[in-house]
Amino acid sequence: MRNSVAAFMIIGALVATGCNPILRTHGYVPTQDAKPQEINPSTDTKASVLASLGSPSVEGTFDEDVEQDTWYYINQVRERYAYLRPQVQEQTITAISFNADGQVTKVAEYGIEDRRVVNYENRETPTRGRELSVLEQVFGTIGRIPTDRIGGGNQDVPGGGPN
Repeated sequence: MRNSVAAFMIIGALVATGCNPILRTHGYVPTQDAKPQEINPSTDTKASVLASLGSPSVEGTFDEDVEQDTWYYINQVRERYAYLRPQVQEQTITAISFNADGQVTKVAEYGIEDRRVVNYENRETPTRGRELSVLEQVFGTIGRIPTDRIGGGNQDVPGGGPN
């Protein structure tokens, strides 16, 4: 009787630990000293932002000739239960915009409530022609091999075999 109670308690403990969520933080993790929200548009520049926050998660443009450049600092917390797909619980995107001189012009913060859901279409694009079966693909080249390329007919081909 005691063995069955102990086994039941062990199984119960294993099941209970399997139901605990696993939280993972992805992307930029702000520190106590450097938070993207503390960037001041009137005084900060690209150099000061890079020195205090480090490299951005994503840059809006890669072209140096663009009038305005935007850096994005993205932080995401995902929650996962056992074998289920992870779900995004928290998301913070801080967009820091710069003018052509490298001066900060705007700091905007977006949360998970600001995101947009994009529905992907599952349909396939039709192609011209017809689909070949496996047998047609395997046996379709029989009789189509050029005979002048077999044997000694490859002397004119670069890298062809010796005479």
